[in-house]
Amino acid sequence: MKPTRAPQRDRRPERDRPRPGPVANQAMPAQRAVEVSAPATRQRPQRRQGALPAEKLPIILEVAPNSDYALLDSGDGEKLEQYGPYRIVRPEGQAIWRRALAQAEWDRADAIFTGDTDEEGIGRWRFPKTPLGETWPMKHDGIHYLGRFTSFRHVGVFPEQASHWDHMASMIERAARPVKVLNLFGYTGLASLVAARAGAEVTHVDASKKAIGWARENQEIAGLSQKPIRWICEDAMKFAEREARRGSHYDIVLFDPPAYGRGPKGEVWQLFADLPALTDLCRQILTPKPLAVVLTAYSIRSSFFAIHALMRDSFAGMGGTVESGELIIREKAASRALSTSLFSRWIAP
Repeated sequence: MKPTRAPQRDRRPERDRPRPGPVANQAMPAQRAVEVSAPATRQRPQRRQGALPAEKLPIILEVAPNSDYALLDSGDGEKLEQYGPYRIVRPEGQAIWRRALAQAEWDRADAIFTGDTDEEGIGRWRFPKTPLGETWPMKHDGIHYLGRFTSFRHVGVFPEQASHWDHMASMIERAARPVKVLNLFGYTGLASLVAARAGAEVTHVDASKKAIGWARENQEIAGLSQKPIRWICEDAMKFAEREARRGSHYDIVLFDPPAYGRGPKGEVWQLFADLPALTDLCRQILTPKPLAVVLTAYSIRSSFFAIHALMRDSFAGMGGTVESGELIIREKAASRALSTSLFSRWIAP
């Protein structure tokens, strides 16, 4: 957002802000999507030959309320969530309906994201009851990790991804052989921890040193420090390119890119421009007997049909199936569905 007269606060969701490197999962879906044009500097991959994979769509992957997380209510541009012991209120641009619960239920919140300051840390959060620390213990399916009140309304976990995590864990366990997983834009590491617990050897890549530190801390808290997780702080595209040159291979690749990002050396990531090349790289670094490639896309002005077509083209000649649709969270109060992101995944035959 360019200033008009005087410099103004950038109110864009973090996934739409320039930031160091294309760091994964930095924000929930944007209230305003971003459109970008492809630069002429990066060469787009050649179209793959061969029959397109089979397709299944639309698929809606749903996360229901549970003891670890629940979307209690939503509406009027906000959502009321239960993260472990805490009730949290955060903005949600897609919640254009009215709230179902009484105001008294919302007033029981332990933390409210206000967005009324640009200060780092917990300055953007208001604690109506007792002031809370920056972090607190959380749990997902028996995996312990740290929740954190960040300055951009996030808490370190994206519950809608649980559908992908469960699917990945089942593939790893059914494989009955060593499985290597690459988690690009890995953020705070929940997907990496789920994969490692299921028995995979994991490579976790994120361009943010802070996110890598948080993820390693989560590994210790989860009691998975002995599991084989390689933590790489690097630009995701550069890492994938280097792995392709090295001949490194993975059985499962997860990638969850932002709409826009800047690398530590000025690299520019634009999702519509660069996603085709990264998707092709993901194919190049698969093992001879791969299991899956999973793409999640937030904050883009598009339909899942766009990334569905890209994935089918990218995996032409490899058989299997491309499944695409949306990730949603089922609300507890009125059973409404809150859509959080688009996804497309190639499943090997």
